[in-house]
Amino acid sequence: MFITHLSLTNFRNFGRLELDLPLGTTLLHGNNAQGKTNLLEAIYYLATSRSPYADYDSHLLNWDAAQAPEPVVVGRLIIQLTTQSGDHHVEMRLIQEKNRNGRNGQHSFRRQALVNRRKVRLIELLGNLRVVLFLPQDIQLITGPPSGRRRYMDITLCQIDPIYCRTLSNYNKALEQRNALLRQLADGQGSLEVLSIFTDKIVDLGSQLLARRAEFLENIAREAQRIHYEELTQGQETIRLSYRPRLRHMGSSRSEKMQELDELGKWVQVNYKDHKAIAARLMQALTEIQPIDINRGTTSVGPHRDDWLITINGRNLGSFGSRGQQRSAVLALKLAEINWMESVTGEKPILLLDEVVAEFDERRRTLLLNYVLKSTQALLTATDPGMFTADFMAQVTSMTVENGRVRPDH
Repeated sequence: MFITHLSLTNFRNFGRLELDLPLGTTLLHGNNAQGKTNLLEAIYYLATSRSPYADYDSHLLNWDAAQAPEPVVVGRLIIQLTTQSGDHHVEMRLIQEKNRNGRNGQHSFRRQALVNRRKVRLIELLGNLRVVLFLPQDIQLITGPPSGRRRYMDITLCQIDPIYCRTLSNYNKALEQRNALLRQLADGQGSLEVLSIFTDKIVDLGSQLLARRAEFLENIAREAQRIHYEELTQGQETIRLSYRPRLRHMGSSRSEKMQELDELGKWVQVNYKDHKAIAARLMQALTEIQPIDINRGTTSVGPHRDDWLITINGRNLGSFGSRGQQRSAVLALKLAEINWMESVTGEKPILLLDEVVAEFDERRRTLLLNYVLKSTQALLTATDPGMFTADFMAQVTSMTVENGRVRPDH
């Protein structure tokens, strides 16, 4: 899998860009705020339909174009892609329209996805392009909140498994409806019979998500452990990824909660093929906590409350690990993600590395760049190409990014 051409219109600081991309590794270098990160963001957005940086899709539109008096402003992101199944055209349109009846220049915003020039649902965009993104803030996968770790699982799985992605979308809709009904019941309205219908949906869809996440974490954990033990720490440290599904109302103390979550994670990972057993556990948990959920107006258990963590030699890496250990674990996780995607799809994902090389010491940097050079296609950004060896520079295509323009160095 590799991109042959990238086209951007009214995206970030690119008014118009037409860029041919070669096989192998491309180094995008230049000063800050010139557009290097925007190029990676565009590719990642076409792969996942999400930006790793912007909270709102409307922020992706070129500022000058978005402020123009035209009634309709369209941003376009297009890639020409070659895969084992042939050549593909993947496009996302960001459409801003002035509301005719709005005040103070209000706008409406919508997205439109196209695959091979045919309009598709947004969910059908996923999986056409597969990427692994490296960011300096990936350390938050260890130190940050559970929502970031759930997001990582969901984005990674959605690039590979369209069934999982549809199930996740349907689960989120059912969860929203169930929570709305719980709020009504808390106010003395609504129907318990209708609640049972939504609970059944949550159990059916949620048990599928739990099983798929458990399988994913088991597979990627095995590869991350191998890379970390053999290639990063020379057999000195062992890491483990532990799934912590919210399948029960937790105990009162923190230690009790952690022990219960760890036990549940082990149980799900052993029984991930037994959907009926997982569904029964989820139904039991929802039934037991239903009075509390009605009082709170929200669903307290289920995949939307899942978490996972990394331990090193049996200790929580987020709480007890050094910065260097945390970076090693994240690197092992990301490299494992690359190998896992290739094993599942038969194709290497495209690697996107945004200013991460400087984050690692020489040994970790060497390991990472070896993966980069072995990839079918990789794009990495840097402000200073002088940080790379002459041998590495001889094997890559170097391009300068300046003020929304890209030019090859040779």
